Amino acid sequence: MTRLADLAELVRAPAALSVPGDVLSGAAAAGALGPRTPALAGASVLLYWAGMAANDWADRRLDAVERPERPIPSGRVRPSVALGVASGLTAAGLAVATAAGGRRAAAVALPLAATIWGYDLRAKNTAAGPAVMAACRGLDVLLGASGGRVVRALPAALTVAAHTWTVTALSRREVTGADRRLPGFTLAGTALIALATPARPTPPATARSGSSRAARLGDLVPAVLAAGYATRYGRAQARVLADPSPARVRAAVGAGITGLPALQGALTARAGARMLGLAVAGAAPLGRRLARLISPT
Repeated sequence: MTRLADLAELVRAPAALSVPGDVLSGAAAAGALGPRTPALAGASVLLYWAGMAANDWADRRLDAVERPERPIPSGRVRPSVALGVASGLTAAGLAVATAAGGRRAAAVALPLAATIWGYDLRAKNTAAGPAVMAACRGLDVLLGASGGRVVRALPAALTVAAHTWTVTALSRREVTGADRRLPGFTLAGTALIALATPARPTPPATARSGSSRAARLGDLVPAVLAAGYATRYGRAQARVLADPSPARVRAAVGAGITGLPALQGALTARAGARMLGLAVAGAAPLGRRLARLISPT
């Protein structure tokens, strides 16, 4: 029988801590935070786990050569079980999203699920792979925004998508190692993302007139979280610049995955939900600890 621990490794269970922040940052930006938001975040986690299982099912023959320790090539999880898990989680994610957010949520969840499967089955090993994966994360942010003014969440969606592009581009060199141009490019992208994240549109004159010192101090929260994100993820990429070996690349990818909540927290705080933003960012250190037990990559 397949053990629960093997299924947790199959779906990269701890990496799901990087997922709810997508929905929360999108909902905060769109003014859609409410009782339905946790359920949409849960749907997002289910779709993420589905994508991880589908990824390993699609890569089972390649992993038998490059990563024989993974659940499928090691014989701990049968391919049919992995495919069943991926399909079942996809159906569950779509059902939860539709039940929680109705047609508007379903209109985002369906393309999100299709993009996830499209990445795993077709796009992953093509030049379009990083862009398709970035689209998955961008749509995930918009899933959270589906109950509000979606257009207001587009900057957050593009920010998370840009970060995802850097992580995915690095992940394609986890086995072979990278030349120094790639981490140099992704590191520059990370710096730009961190600099742009705390910025927010100028508030209306009425809001500006009522601002207080406490509110101005609160505006520092996105900047602090963005700086923390850039420092940890940027440091890992700088190590790849110095030594572009597979081990260093895998460490940078892991830092990009476990560090995403800090970026999501900055985006959530930028939308005005400062305490929620801090809570979202709090998933980052927990994710790093759990990553020592189950690899997020």
